[in-house]
Amino acid sequence: MYHSKITGLGFYVPDNVVTNDDLSKIMDTNDEWIQERTGIQERRHVIRGEDTTTSMGVKAAKVAIERAKIDKSDIDFVIFATLSPDYYFPGPGVLVQRDLGLRTVGALDVRNQCSGFVYALSVADQYIKTGMYKNILIIGSELHSTGLDMTTRGRGVSVIFGDGAGAAILSREEDLTKGILSTHLHSEGQHAEELTVIAPGMGKRWVTDIIAENNPDDESYFPYMNGQFVFKNAVVRFSEVIMEGLQANNLQVSDIDMLIPHQANLRISQFIQQKFKLTDDQVFNNIQKYGNTTAASIPIALTEAWEQGKIKEGDTVVLAAFGSGFTWASAIIKW
Repeated sequence: MYHSKITGLGFYVPDNVVTNDDLSKIMDTNDEWIQERTGIQERRHVIRGEDTTTSMGVKAAKVAIERAKIDKSDIDFVIFATLSPDYYFPGPGVLVQRDLGLRTVGALDVRNQCSGFVYALSVADQYIKTGMYKNILIIGSELHSTGLDMTTRGRGVSVIFGDGAGAAILSREEDLTKGILSTHLHSEGQHAEELTVIAPGMGKRWVTDIIAENNPDDESYFPYMNGQFVFKNAVVRFSEVIMEGLQANNLQVSDIDMLIPHQANLRISQFIQQKFKLTDDQVFNNIQKYGNTTAASIPIALTEAWEQGKIKEGDTVVLAAFGSGFTWASAIIKW
C-alpha cells in the first residue's frame, strides 16, 4: 500500500474586487455590519463572459500541474468539487478533461458543497493508496456571484460568497510517514434544508414550474441559510472532526503546525482557534479577501499558506470543513 501526497498546488480568483462599500451601493448594508458578522472585507466576482466555474478550475489546475513537475499526460483521474457547475449536466469534471487536453481519463464530480474539497481529497487518497492511480487532479471551484440575490432581500447570504478556484495534484508516496495520514467524513441530512438551493430540482421545482409561474417573489432558486443554526452546528462539528483526526493518528492539539479551516465565517474560525488555544501562526484565514468560496476555500487557503512559507516539510497540517448537507470532514496531512 502507498500513501498519497500533495505535490502541487494552485489557485485562481477573478481580478474584479467587490468591497463591502461596493455592496452598500446596491443593497441596504455597510462595511461595519458585514465585518462584524463575517470578518469579510472584500470578495472577487467574475465578469460575465470572462470566467466560468470550469475555466477558473482549469487556470488553478495549470498552476498545480506545473508546480507538481508533471506533464498533463501523467494525470490518471480528475475529481471536481463544486455546487455551481457550468451546466446542470454534464458536470465540470469532463469539461476540465476536455479543456486541459487530457487523456480520456475518468472524471468525477463531487457535490458536497463546503466540505467538497476534503471529500474529493479523501476519494483521491483511496485510489492512490490502493495503487490504482498515481497522479490525480483535484479541483474545488465556485462561481457564486451570478446566482445570488444581490438586493436587500438577499443580503444575509449574498454578502458572504465569492468566486474562485483552487487545485491540487495528489501523487503516490512510498514513504508512509508522509502525505495524507487519514480523512474523516460525516453527514447529517436531517438538516439539509437549513442551507440549500431548492430549485431548479426535479424533486420540487424544476425550470418548467419556475417559467410557468413567472413569480417575481419566488425565492426557491436563491440560496437560503439559517445562519444562527448553521453557525451553532459548525463550531461543534469542526471541533469534533478535528479531534477525531488527531486521535486517529495519536496526535495532540499541540502537534498541529497549521490548521486550514473552510473559510465559512471568520467568527467560526476564531471560535475554533480559541477553543483549541492555537496561535495566529497555527491557523490560516483569508476569508477577509475572498469571502466564502465554498469548495474552493480550502485549496485557495492551503495554496496561499504554502506560498507564504507558512507550511514547511515535516509540518502536520489539518484541513477541516463544515457546510450544506449538513456535511463535515477533516484531513490530517504530514507535509
